[in-house]
Amino acid sequence: MHHISVHNKSNHDQEFEVHGFNNNKNIIIKPGATAVFDAPDGASGAVIALHDGHEGEQAEITKNGFGGNDFIDLSNIMGAGGNMTVQQVGEPLTRKGDPTFMQDLNKAWHKTGEAEKKSLKDCVHINAKGDVVRIDAIKNFPQLEKFVRSFADGKTYIGVGAWGGSPGVGSDNKQSSAAHGDKDILITYSDGDATPVQPPHLAHRFSQKLIVHTTGSPTHNNNPGIHLHNKSTKPCTYFFYDNISNGTGTAIPNFTHPTTSTTLAPNTHTFIPLPPTFKGRVQRTTLLPATWAEFQLDASNDHSAHGDISLEQGCDGAATIAATDGSGLKNGFEEDVLKGAPEGARVRRSDGVVCLGSTVGNWMGRPNGAAAEWERRVLGVGKVYIEGGNGVGDVRSRDRRLEVVFY
Repeated sequence: MHHISVHNKSNHDQEFEVHGFNNNKNIIIKPGATAVFDAPDGASGAVIALHDGHEGEQAEITKNGFGGNDFIDLSNIMGAGGNMTVQQVGEPLTRKGDPTFMQDLNKAWHKTGEAEKKSLKDCVHINAKGDVVRIDAIKNFPQLEKFVRSFADGKTYIGVGAWGGSPGVGSDNKQSSAAHGDKDILITYSDGDATPVQPPHLAHRFSQKLIVHTTGSPTHNNNPGIHLHNKSTKPCTYFFYDNISNGTGTAIPNFTHPTTSTTLAPNTHTFIPLPPTFKGRVQRTTLLPATWAEFQLDASNDHSAHGDISLEQGCDGAATIAATDGSGLKNGFEEDVLKGAPEGARVRRSDGVVCLGSTVGNWMGRPNGAAAEWERRVLGVGKVYIEGGNGVGDVRSRDRRLEVVFY
């Protein structure tokens, strides 16, 4: 099951009308918050921003349509009062919509002559300062369509398109082009720039890679890799992500393309051999928030494995990382940090699992200060990365192997 995330970048509550998804129920999203709902394959519908009860910009979505692709577009046919974009998660080249539509509209409006403004007076609504705050349905006003095309043609769906015997306008028809396969959908709303706030690697699109699912090996046979343990009470699938790039003390993580996965029954373990060049992480599921066990296996300066536990992208349970070369080095935690956590620190992941929120933020929302404060209170400093920085002990293993335990 895929999901639709609707993120509100504005500083006010924003209501959305939902058709075809979320049981056709409207949603109101708090500033900086994200609503997530199911998007079954084959479903079609729209998420429409409401402005004083009037329909405005809308994201139109068909999941897993022709050829197994999603079809998405951002339409202003019904009007506008804010800025919105829609895209597949991790696929910025699929993005549709003008992220600064209202700003572009106002620039055009203030350059427009009085005669044209008079022709638009019944469908363009301005405030006391003379700025446009909302426009009515473009489909009902040919003069409004002409005006909007002057600044937004090719950026958003403006006219009725190829429909009911009409050939439509080519720039509109292109807005309905297929996306890349069947994936989660991200809608971003803003009064300012509706470009999604996302990690640096998502500024580029990477080809989908095959995920190799393995049962692992009972022994390491002198190979580099991870001794992986599931000490929870449920079966779990773990995913390994190789970083997009690495620098001295820095890395751009990979959020969308795991390379390897394995499923472990409760209280079982396996060894996952990995190439010595691997630098990345292992986590439960492919979702966020999640606890990350970060590691590299063959550092250039000492040819040793190094690792740590990070809660920067959230926490879905305890984890430890330890050397396997006999040094006894170990870090992480075994405590149930979700127990007793304040409501503001907790978020419900798209699979229904309650987690602690991301302390640094990502494309789904802002940093969760309550989660960071709670983790510092319960775990102190030195065990895990909470908000980056330093002071967390490095776990070094000279045999190019590490032991990772998820609880």
